[in-house]
Amino acid sequence: MATSPSEHAERTEHADDPAGYDLAVIGAGPAGLAGAVAAADHGLRCALLDAGARPGGQYYRHPAPALGAARPDRLHHQWSVFTGLADRLAAHVAAGRIVRLAHHHVWAAEAGAEWRLHAAVGADSAGSAVIRARAVLLATGAYERQLPFPGWTLPGVVTAGGAQAMLKSGLVLPGRRVVVAGSGPLLLAAAASLTAAGAAVPAVVEAGDYLGYARRPGVLAAVPGKLVEGAVHGAALARHGVRLRRSSAVVQAHGTDRVTGVTVARLDARWRPLPGTERRIDCDALAVGHGLVPQIELATELGAATRPVPDGTVALRVDGHQRTSVPGLWAAGETCGVGGAELAIAEGESAALAIAGATPPRALLSRRRRLRAFAELMAAAHRPGPDWTSWLHPDTEVCRCEEVPVSAVREAVDELGAGDPRTVKLLTRAGMGWCQGRMCGPAVACLSGGGAQGADSRPLSCPVLLGELAAGTSEN
Repeated sequence: MATSPSEHAERTEHADDPAGYDLAVIGAGPAGLAGAVAAADHGLRCALLDAGARPGGQYYRHPAPALGAARPDRLHHQWSVFTGLADRLAAHVAAGRIVRLAHHHVWAAEAGAEWRLHAAVGADSAGSAVIRARAVLLATGAYERQLPFPGWTLPGVVTAGGAQAMLKSGLVLPGRRVVVAGSGPLLLAAAASLTAAGAAVPAVVEAGDYLGYARRPGVLAAVPGKLVEGAVHGAALARHGVRLRRSSAVVQAHGTDRVTGVTVARLDARWRPLPGTERRIDCDALAVGHGLVPQIELATELGAATRPVPDGTVALRVDGHQRTSVPGLWAAGETCGVGGAELAIAEGESAALAIAGATPPRALLSRRRRLRAFAELMAAAHRPGPDWTSWLHPDTEVCRCEEVPVSAVREAVDELGAGDPRTVKLLTRAGMGWCQGRMCGPAVACLSGGGAQGADSRPLSCPVLLGELAAGTSEN
């Protein structure tokens, strides 16, 4: 590789261009990277904005140069795909065709003939910028879905993606003996990464049973690479003696100052724990997650149309060219429904070609269709069962930020008449904390009968200083 991702990370501009850009890409993960370099290949001048310091997003996290990691590829699947995109990005940055705007947290977007993106700038979000562009590609990715259980707030309990982030970017383990639990393909990848780094993983606890994949064998046959990927992870776990417990869940974490063990129980088809099946597993860390939720707040605030995803989340509705219902706004990757890096790259490239007025190759469109079909199948296979809330206790915290217990949410619904997550939030403050409902949103939606997660419209997509709001008001 001619240039490492970290070597060109410093060549980043932090000022907006008053002249504006042909295209602003929000998010520098797989979809955003692919979209930006493809658009630049076709002559568009692009701004690539991302909240992080280096390109790659959550999927392609990599260690800071100061850590001196010699083999970051060992912690990533298809690392060469990322380095190829990073090298192309570096070439376009050097030529002035792409301006990288790192540490740019876009908190609002104004649509029009010329888009205006408002961003908080800097690692501490103390600065500000307004980026102007004729078109916008939204590639903001997703965040992890958490379903609470007794003990989930103990130190040592992290998200499955969080465990991978600690390892990939910090080269540290969440613990020496880590149980991996939840549902979805991220669990196998996380467990394989942890064992490769030297952690002991006594069990991978999958709430689903994988039988959902068998319902559409043609979809599976069309993406053989996904089968190979799963087999590779499975073989790696088998070599380390990791046990896979299907149709099971962690229903309680134990400990005082830190997690010391978990209780695992078998689940029925509706995800109710089966009495008498409880087993305790000793551990010093738990990595748990139930899939991902598309991050679409910027688009829904503009009125962009959405669609329900089979896993119970909500994604942006796009056409065959990745256009949303908002003129001038395209979307790619997890914002359109979670499907992995390969699909995100295909959609990012497709969107860029459409924006540039070029015709996408038939092979690209075919690959995108096959991968999107697999993503829908995967979402259906790992949809949480309707009765997962049966493992909650009245004092189990639902909202960690505001310390709202299950009993308060149920009181709001059963006694105060709340029939949707927004009303529950107003009555209990669940979702009003620092994470703005990203951790508790799915649970609050389920407990309130409010439907799918991710459909809320928010005027601000991330925390912003009051001074920024005042400055924006005076400017307008």
